[in-house]
Amino acid sequence: MATELDKVRYLAGIGEKRSLLFGKLGIDTVGALLRFYPRNYEDWSKVTPIAQARGMGNVCIKATVVSEVKENYIRKNMVLYKFTVKDESAFMTVTIFNNKYDAAKIHIGQEYLFYGKLSLESFRFDMNSPQIRPTGFEIIRPIYRKTAGLSSSAIEKAVKTALTAVKIEEFLPDEIIKKNGLCSREYAIKNIHFPSSAAALKLARKRLVFEELFMLQSGLLLIKNVNRGKTPCVMEKDFSKEFYPLLPFELTSAQKRCINDAVKDMASDRPMNRLVQGDVGSGKTAVAAACCFCAVKNGYQAAMMAPTEILAEQHFKTLEKIFKDSGIKVALLTGSLTKKKKEQLKESLEKGEIQIVLGTHALLSDNVYFKNLGLVITDEQHRFGVEQRARLQSKGNSPHVLVMSATPIPRTLALIMHGDLDVSVIDEYPKGRQTTKTYSVASSYHERIYNYIKKHIEKGLQGYIICPLIDEEEESTGLISAEQYFKELSEKVFKEYRLGLLHGKMKPKEKDLVMRSFAAGEIDLLISTTVIEVGIDVPNAAIMVIENAERFGLSGLHQLRGRIGRGEAESTCILVSDSKSAQENRLKIMCKTVDGFEIADKDLALRGPGDFLGNRQHGLPELHIADLESDLSVLKEAGAQAKALILSDPLLKADKHARFKSEVEKMLANAQKN
Repeated sequence: MATELDKVRYLAGIGEKRSLLFGKLGIDTVGALLRFYPRNYEDWSKVTPIAQARGMGNVCIKATVVSEVKENYIRKNMVLYKFTVKDESAFMTVTIFNNKYDAAKIHIGQEYLFYGKLSLESFRFDMNSPQIRPTGFEIIRPIYRKTAGLSSSAIEKAVKTALTAVKIEEFLPDEIIKKNGLCSREYAIKNIHFPSSAAALKLARKRLVFEELFMLQSGLLLIKNVNRGKTPCVMEKDFSKEFYPLLPFELTSAQKRCINDAVKDMASDRPMNRLVQGDVGSGKTAVAAACCFCAVKNGYQAAMMAPTEILAEQHFKTLEKIFKDSGIKVALLTGSLTKKKKEQLKESLEKGEIQIVLGTHALLSDNVYFKNLGLVITDEQHRFGVEQRARLQSKGNSPHVLVMSATPIPRTLALIMHGDLDVSVIDEYPKGRQTTKTYSVASSYHERIYNYIKKHIEKGLQGYIICPLIDEEEESTGLISAEQYFKELSEKVFKEYRLGLLHGKMKPKEKDLVMRSFAAGEIDLLISTTVIEVGIDVPNAAIMVIENAERFGLSGLHQLRGRIGRGEAESTCILVSDSKSAQENRLKIMCKTVDGFEIADKDLALRGPGDFLGNRQHGLPELHIADLESDLSVLKEAGAQAKALILSDPLLKADKHARFKSEVEKMLANAQKN
């Protein structure tokens, strides 16, 4: 008897060569094959009368052949085979296209099953190119996602082989199965692939959806408990009230709430592991500064890592200004520092003379040491892998961890995306933050748009034009590239102005130079792809034009729009698209709201969760069957029960949970490999 861990190539009928095709679908083991659930089904079990089947999509009709099969030659190598069938409700004409083999199997007077779409023309029912089976095939048949060289039928056959070769074992805790009225895992796996009835399919799906969401959330909670031993970095006193007067502005109640959450965590002997999630311009840096202040005042050092030098510099300047007269020394460590400056800085850091250090990946270098690192902060945390964050944490003795993200995540996904973190949300804008006005127009408005940009430049303001493409290789789609657009605009429309170009194929140093020139006001108009950094602060940029806006998701458009409206000038974002459906749906949403969380929710509804969970940087297990929209109630219930289980057995050490723990650990290990 095979096991679910066995390689799929050892299954009868597969072998080495075909296993490579299964590998393209992410199927390497027998267990992975059994978890490769059908994407759809053909329901041959529900027979519909001919007279009632029109307009119902694919249907199964049981009917008797009442005429001989006639051949109709349309042209060379193209033959139509036509015949008439009937049931108790009506007659129907069946047409088979160029398939002599199928036509030869049809015999007058015999009853068959016909699966396909029915049409009605001139009071006559027709079915073109149906699948035809003899009676007795009244089953619900699985349809699988396929790849070149591997059909759905071939996958179906392999699954049948696997089900006879493997003993499917139970691993969910008994109390969970009973409490939720779940069928056995064996019944669920068999009936999700080959349902004995519609009711059996429903029961199988209920079990597997709950199992998937329950395991995922149990796993994330287990990670949290495993990673949270004790920490000696206990912040015994709350200094946040002393921090507030250092700021030249008043914090919002949302910022104060997030600071309070973090300070409470840092007062515990368990290391903080908190995400601060805030929309573009909501003031996350001030929250980070408050946490740094509390850490320093309690005798610890703080390190903050950003994904690029320009972002690290931006944070450094902000914190240096805040802590100017506080006696706290702030430093910046990046790869571009001279060797001598780097050595001096590292020495001061190791001695504890520098209390707060801002930096890029340079902070991860082996020869960077801290005297007493108590707080680690990562900005734009999705840009760092799990290992990189762990390396920075390892430079202290179980320091507290704060991660920040300006990418709003739909509320329905927050539990999944950050199940191993405590989440604080800044859902309020600081006073004086500009609201960017957004308009959606067709490309016929270009001349007016260009004149509008010129008016802004004449006032001493700056702007962006965003293109979805990079170079001429992609022009077959009919969309203009950033390089070509830059050439045309700089030589014609904006030849009197200073233009810059930024795209992903430029070297990091080149990109950095362009962004610095733009931030310094040396470029009036920046033609860019989406590589402009999240968080880059150019207060003088007050206009943005996004070309072919229909090519971007709502969340992507919102992130781009966040690059403007950061100063005192009224800001405008213009979305250019000739797609009527985009104008009427997605782009209309952008014009109505600037709330990133609302936009993320709408984006989820329009595009589905795949785009949000598709980013493998999170190290999250893949969802094979659960749908986070339709299964939201199951997500919540499974989450509540996962919390109860982990609360009762934090590390799943009880014997009755051993099998479940093993499966959860396998799931998490596979996710990290991907």
